[in-house]
Amino acid sequence: MPNTPTSALPRCEARREQILDAAAVCFAREGFHGSSIAKLSKEAGMSPGHIYHFFENKEAIIAALIERRLECAQEMARHFDSTEDVFQALLDRVDIGLKEKTDRESAALELEIFAEAARNPAVASILIEADRIKRDCLIRVTQKARQARTSGQETRDPKTQTESMVAETEILMALFDGLSTRAISHPELDREALTPLLRKVMRALL
Repeated sequence: MPNTPTSALPRCEARREQILDAAAVCFAREGFHGSSIAKLSKEAGMSPGHIYHFFENKEAIIAALIERRLECAQEMARHFDSTEDVFQALLDRVDIGLKEKTDRESAALELEIFAEAARNPAVASILIEADRIKRDCLIRVTQKARQARTSGQETRDPKTQTESMVAETEILMALFDGLSTRAISHPELDREALTPLLRKVMRALL
């Protein structure tokens, strides 16, 4: 933010996060178009003018929510990169990913973002770019996981390996992203039963 003193930055960031948290609740509960700035300000506990100080409009808020989700995905990728056994780290985190994707409020927000992207080219552009970055991170992680498992025994040519890695990553992303729709359409989803099966799928793919 321009002209913001360094000493005030933590408080500004906290205020910004407060707005994004409120927006996440409102968008999930009432939808993007059903959530007015007045409703957001009430949920955030601050004036509409304060919200406009941080965000030009609701489109800027939804863009920031997409960015925040991307940052979480990048942090996860960094965690995997720092582990000695990337493949095992992926398996260990399956239950956490399942819980995050099937959280009803989080799922509702994700679907609302997708719906707005389908209607709004500007939001679609932001979402597509975030997805590209996330996908590239995951391709790198799955590549490391496969290399660790095969220990140099891979016989396919590099181009075929790359194409396969991209396809495998797409399948994994589709699998986990699809859990959000299942959380809405099937609230009684048996998460404990899914965890070992998701690990089995990952072993088969990687």
